[in-house]
Amino acid sequence: MILTAHQPAYLPWLGLIHKIAVSDAYVYLDNVQFEKNSFTNRNKIKTANGPIWLTVPVFLKGHIKKIIKDIKIDNTKNWSESHFKSIYLNYKKAPYFNKYADFFEDAYKKKWDYLSDLNDYMLRWFLKELGVEAKYYKASELNLQRHKSDLVLEMCKKLEADAYFFGQLGRDYVKKEDFAKEGIRTYFQDYKHPAYPQLHNGFIPYMGIIDLLFNCGEKSLEILMRDNISKNELYVQKK
Repeated sequence: MILTAHQPAYLPWLGLIHKIAVSDAYVYLDNVQFEKNSFTNRNKIKTANGPIWLTVPVFLKGHIKKIIKDIKIDNTKNWSESHFKSIYLNYKKAPYFNKYADFFEDAYKKKWDYLSDLNDYMLRWFLKELGVEAKYYKASELNLQRHKSDLVLEMCKKLEADAYFFGQLGRDYVKKEDFAKEGIRTYFQDYKHPAYPQLHNGFIPYMGIIDLLFNCGEKSLEILMRDNISKNELYVQKK
């Protein structure tokens, strides 16, 4: 079984969806420290004037000692109405906006107390719409105790994975020899971002997944997988 994991991400980029799509199981890494100014609570959408950030405001007091699961959204700010308005104004003319708009309108009308719950809700929907069928686990429900490379190895052993698919930055911290001793193969993502039709003149990469969905609809998974390793190719490498 090929396993991967990643911290919760707001409106995640294409590379995260690719990681999950080539894996048999995914761990939603909500038990690690929240990192300020990360993609956990923000991402970009494209506008006629270039990319803009959509940021979910959170209470930062004491965040260094908190895991992502316990980070609360600052609902004193009217962020949800603002985010949906930005999405509506900048994507209402996209070919597939009407296909997906109701989900976002409904999601932003809900009251979200915790950032992790919002990201989890949206990610599960993205995966379902894209047809990604990896088993889905929450790290906070797996009773994991270790950190960094040791945490990943602990996940692999607990879920009986014989391969792990790291993001590109995994090379900076993984202790490959520990995985080799346990008979667990390690792979590292080298994501090649595809170009696709966008609104507002020219192509800009590294937007949140909604940019691809609104512009390309049911072709989105095929596009984000283009020129990147597939699950079948990973399994061939395992043999």
